[in-house]
This record gives sequence, structure tokens and C-alpha cells, in this order.
Amino acid sequence: MTASSSPLVRTAAATALALVYSTLTFGALVAPSPAQAAGGAFYTAELAAPAAERTKIISGVAWQCQGTTCVAAKSNSRPLVICQRVARELGEVTGFTAKGEAFAAEDLARCNGN
Repeated sequence: MTASSSPLVRTAAATALALVYSTLTFGALVAPSPAQAAGGAFYTAELAAPAAERTKIISGVAWQCQGTTCVAAKSNSRPLVICQRVARELGEVTGFTAKGEAFAAEDLARCNGN
């Protein structure tokens, strides 16, 4: 019997592989989204109250929220339409930015249905 085929070595190897896999999987779950990590969020929404969910799909766009700040990649819709959908799904929007340009007060009012 060789050392490489002993049950102890096989068990240790399987345990090590399981540990590596678990570490990589957990890291992927807690890592920031690509949009947040790269600073490449096209949309940023500031909410009046913290979002209930960390991730929310709104009209096919994945929004990543932390507290009252939510970010997302570019969509095919106009920014006002996106803002209105965010307000409908996540609550009152107090600030909205699309491609680095902040909404004016009247656009925020329209976003929130006022």
C-alpha cells in the first residue's frame, strides 16, 4: 500500500479541496458587484429609507443596494423611466444620477410621481 492511496491522504485531499471551493464560493457572494467594484455604475439612486433587499431586479436591470444607496448598470430606457421604476419598487428617491449627471429637483418630483 502506498502513502498516496491511503484513506487518510484521500480524506485530507478531499477536505482541502472542499475548503478551497467553499472559500472561493463565499468570496464571490460577499464581493461587491462588478459595477460597484469598478466604480462603473451608470445609475445611482439615493432612497429616503434603506432598501429592504440587497439585490433587486427592476425591469431586467440588477440593482445592488447598500443602505439607502442603490447602483445599477445602463439600461435601454430613459433615465426618468428608470427612476420612476426604482421609486415604484424601492420607495421614494431623494437623489438620482445617470451617467454622472444628477437629476434636478423637478425631475426628482416627476420620478416620485409628484
